[in-house]
Amino acid sequence: MSTEEPIKELKSRKDRPTGSTHFGDAILKTNVPRISVMQPGLKSPLHAAFTTLMDGESSSSACALLFLPLFLPAQFGAPRKFRQGPRRARKKIIMSTEEPIKELKSRKDRPTGSTHFGDTDFEEERPEDIGDATWSEVATACCVHDAHGWGVIFVGVCAALFFLYFFLLSLELLGSSAKVLGGCSAGGLMGDNANPVAGLVIGELATALVQSSSTTTSIIVSLVGAGALSVQNGIYMVMGANIGTSVTNTIVSMGQMADGAQLERAFAGATVHDIFNLLTVAVLFPLEIISHYLYYLTKAMLPSTITEGEEWEGPIKKIVSPLSDRIIKANKDVVKDIATGKVESCDDYYPVICLDGIEDYSHCAKKCDKDAGEVKGVDCGQVGLITCDKTSGECPGFFQNGASKHDDSVSGGVCLVLALFLLFICLMGLVNVLQRGLAGMSTRIIYKATNVNGLIAIMIGTGITILVQSSSITTSVLTPLVGVGCIQLEQMFPLTLGANIGTTITGLMAAMVADTVDALQVALCHLFFNISGIIIWYPLPFMRKIPLNGARALGRATRRSKLVPPIYIILVFFVIPLLLLAISSLFEQKTVGFTVLGSFIVVIVAAGIAKFVWWWKKQDGHKQVFDLDG
Repeated sequence: MSTEEPIKELKSRKDRPTGSTHFGDAILKTNVPRISVMQPGLKSPLHAAFTTLMDGESSSSACALLFLPLFLPAQFGAPRKFRQGPRRARKKIIMSTEEPIKELKSRKDRPTGSTHFGDTDFEEERPEDIGDATWSEVATACCVHDAHGWGVIFVGVCAALFFLYFFLLSLELLGSSAKVLGGCSAGGLMGDNANPVAGLVIGELATALVQSSSTTTSIIVSLVGAGALSVQNGIYMVMGANIGTSVTNTIVSMGQMADGAQLERAFAGATVHDIFNLLTVAVLFPLEIISHYLYYLTKAMLPSTITEGEEWEGPIKKIVSPLSDRIIKANKDVVKDIATGKVESCDDYYPVICLDGIEDYSHCAKKCDKDAGEVKGVDCGQVGLITCDKTSGECPGFFQNGASKHDDSVSGGVCLVLALFLLFICLMGLVNVLQRGLAGMSTRIIYKATNVNGLIAIMIGTGITILVQSSSITTSVLTPLVGVGCIQLEQMFPLTLGANIGTTITGLMAAMVADTVDALQVALCHLFFNISGIIIWYPLPFMRKIPLNGARALGRATRRSKLVPPIYIILVFFVIPLLLLAISSLFEQKTVGFTVLGSFIVVIVAAGIAKFVWWWKKQDGHKQVFDLDG
């Protein structure tokens, strides 16, 4: 017995040399005519009763069921050697003849043909190949586990929440760092009452710089409420803000570069948001210039006056902010003051002054009472791009008394690098936990659980975004789920549409604080712009395929090179907008020379686009791009 191997539990009569079926076997019900005793010549009243009970042709099965308990004492009361003899004989046979059960790693080896997470051919399965599971299967996979299984699930959930918290923290730090680095530039851009194209580009660039469409739209609404920006230009800027908001989740998708298949899915899940926003702007931007339909639609809905409201902070922000504000806290007033013209540049905020050298809110960041004649640097402190927290009264770690603009910019850059590092570390940890949790799970069950009606998915995306107060956070959290294959691209699309609607709530609340009708009109324009885009691109299946196929094409492009995502981000969010801004500025000069030059550049760009479309469609350019063997 010292060298004997442990007995492997058998779950099928096919695995037993005697061919007997046991209660709990997977094929118990299909084995009615083949029940036999454990050893030839060894019959007991229990065996006879059980055989009679399971024999479908016997008329005494009901009687056998009634008298079965009477036979149990006779069986278990048999002599010890009588009971153990067959077991010993069976054990020897099993140990000498049984082969280990082979672990299935392909859907081709399974009778149901279903694919499981971790299979060798997982990437080969197409959405149309996935079978439909029942809700009973979903409930079993979700809730039926032994004690060890529940323990593993508990540890996995705790690990996922740990990485998710610091993932959200890294996004918060990323946004604050971007505001410190780009706040002055964004404020200068947004202060211009420019032409429609410039307004669109300014909204996009400002959002890409501060990493938050909620911040951008709130500032735009405030500028309109203060009379520093016209309603029409505000509409064009919020259109641009819609494009810029998707840069964050596109950056997040790059965190899955280690796995080519995951990168393809994650990049497609991130860019479906980009493509929808770009297509919506391509349709509604010229329509607004020609007809001003958003302007007149929202104007007809406005009340004569609005009452002043209060700012609302989402619960997720309340959870993350206490820690992030101890690291770095951006001063949003700098962007607003530069945009409204209260100050000429960021230099007016420096150097940072804390009274008596004490670094806290009351000595550094408390605003001066001008009515009482207080003077900055004498009666109250002065802060720059990095400020202190009013609630806790403490200053963050990157705050420095006497700091110059350069010092704050360096602090913002260092924090940006640390935030990106933390973001990718947490993303890898979150993806690893998800992969381990989904390993061996059938795709039929996962997709049954996550495949909800499109309208409900839009409502879910809207609700989540209202809670977290940022569409960037919503889409950034969903992107890795698409990467690991937990959520399909078709399900990601309506969730991002809901996030677009949810982010407009921030602008509406800012309009309530601004207490002006014009500010509310711009906020409503942002809402109806997104609703109009959904009406155009989502209800009809053939229209829905356009952004979905475009996102899949971009995802497949990552097979060619993993440099596609960073190149895409640089081109779409910075190079092309800056080129459009430069061209529009040539026409703003209102001189013959610059107008001719601008027209010439427009013709060249239009010819280049036409040539690219011809090459892509007629000369099989798309096949050359996606041909991995080339």
